Amino acid sequence: MSKITAIIPTLNEEIHIEAAIASVSFADEIIVIDSFSSDNTVQLAKQHNVKIIQREFDDFSSQKNYAIAQASHHWIYILDADERVTPQVRAEILKAVKSPNGNVGFFVRRSFYFMGKNLQYGGCQRDKVLRLFLKDFCQYQGLVHETIVANGPLGFLKHKIDHFSYKNYNHYISKMNLYAALRAKEYFKQGLRPNPFHFVIKPIARFCIHYLIRFGFLDLYPGFVWARVQAYGVFARYAKLWLLRKKLK
Repeated sequence: MSKITAIIPTLNEEIHIEAAIASVSFADEIIVIDSFSSDNTVQLAKQHNVKIIQREFDDFSSQKNYAIAQASHHWIYILDADERVTPQVRAEILKAVKSPNGNVGFFVRRSFYFMGKNLQYGGCQRDKVLRLFLKDFCQYQGLVHETIVANGPLGFLKHKIDHFSYKNYNHYISKMNLYAALRAKEYFKQGLRPNPFHFVIKPIARFCIHYLIRFGFLDLYPGFVWARVQAYGVFARYAKLWLLRKKLK
């Protein structure tokens, strides 16, 4: 019951995949679920003792739920390719699965690295994700920024994993565009009609929240860029929603 399957979703992660696999080498099984990468992600993963599944990407929840269904063990650890499990977190994970104290899952906090800096403000100080859980009690929901619905109590690991989300500015913008497209589909299904409030006020508000209210300015220039791309992400989701609605006319 204490065995672990680690799952790593990938799409063009050749610069991360080997380090990601190494950081979950403590797992009894590692599954790489790949969305048909066009780089060397799969070839590099094949050099390690992992199970590789290739599946067309539809949304984040469906991709992860599919991989979870293929897992051989009850405990699941989800690792994004740009994350690294530190030795301290590794020790906590192994202890938690042996003695979960009634918890069906555990949150882990992340140290977020952006433009070479570990951001301490702008909302990053509150970053936490549910990564370790029992597959029979938890399931992902939502197209983007997916969340886990857990049927049972949840605990917290004390230490942080490292999150290296930023390769370069263009890469980060492309990631924001992907998230925006998926969020636009959610809004479209809800029947939301974008208006000037969504295009102007909401992006400005998002920038102010990250840069001013959550003290992003204390992270200096990287904090400013972080707040700016968050604002862009808000604008992009409504722009893509407008394009979806325009196709109906």
